[in-house]
Amino acid sequence: MQKSIGICLLLVVMGGIALSACGTATPVPSETAVLNTVEAQSPPVLSEGYIGGGLLYDDWMKAINVDAPAGDHPLWKTQTTNTRTGKDTWRCKECHGWDYKGVDGAYGSGSHQTGFKGLLNASSMSDEDLLASLDGTKNPDHDFSSFLDDSHLLRLVEFLKQGITDTAQFINSDKTVNGGDVEHGKELFNGLCQACHAEDGKTLNFGDESEPEYVGTIASDNPWEFWHKASFGQPYTQMPSALKSNWSFQDIADLLAYAQTLPTE
Repeated sequence: MQKSIGICLLLVVMGGIALSACGTATPVPSETAVLNTVEAQSPPVLSEGYIGGGLLYDDWMKAINVDAPAGDHPLWKTQTTNTRTGKDTWRCKECHGWDYKGVDGAYGSGSHQTGFKGLLNASSMSDEDLLASLDGTKNPDHDFSSFLDDSHLLRLVEFLKQGITDTAQFINSDKTVNGGDVEHGKELFNGLCQACHAEDGKTLNFGDESEPEYVGTIASDNPWEFWHKASFGQPYTQMPSALKSNWSFQDIADLLAYAQTLPTE
């Protein structure tokens, strides 16, 4: 299971400028420990519109703080290449990829391969058609209406219409960044991310002691995941959304280019 990008948990953001900072602790806390502490104090409210939809696409169970449905997603049995089970099979990103290209993208091979189609053409579909694909009208095995209410489904529709970006113009197939300004990315990181992730991006370990994963690890190993997390935030946390803070796609590309210079272990 892929690990999530780092989380800026106690940061208050206005207009993209950090107004307060998250402190670091010694020893460095695990992601789970930090999340449990903050969530107990102030449960996050799911963002409206396509920002909230992006969080639901990532992990709708975490985003609305509910248990995963029992067993595997009904459509999971139609593929045999991805051997994950349980909660992972219910995450939109696991079928359609962090790059939204499904079988035609990064998840077209490797352990995440499912053969399911991508979503880049969703913006040309009507709201009614997209909703029908989510509430079981088109396919009863792709019915999320028992788990997500109307407001959640509409957020996902808005995400599919407005939030999906073809990152190919910024992220090359070899995972390098096309046209990223590292120095500008460093300014952005130091202004918004460093307070919680530290200068080296290693405040939170998303892996474990034997296989640590940090901001730099995710940026280098899965830049599409980094792009999505930076764009929309981390589900059920106070991590700010770059898009909600009016960052441009070029800003996110610059941030990614800099993050790829950070330590990976």
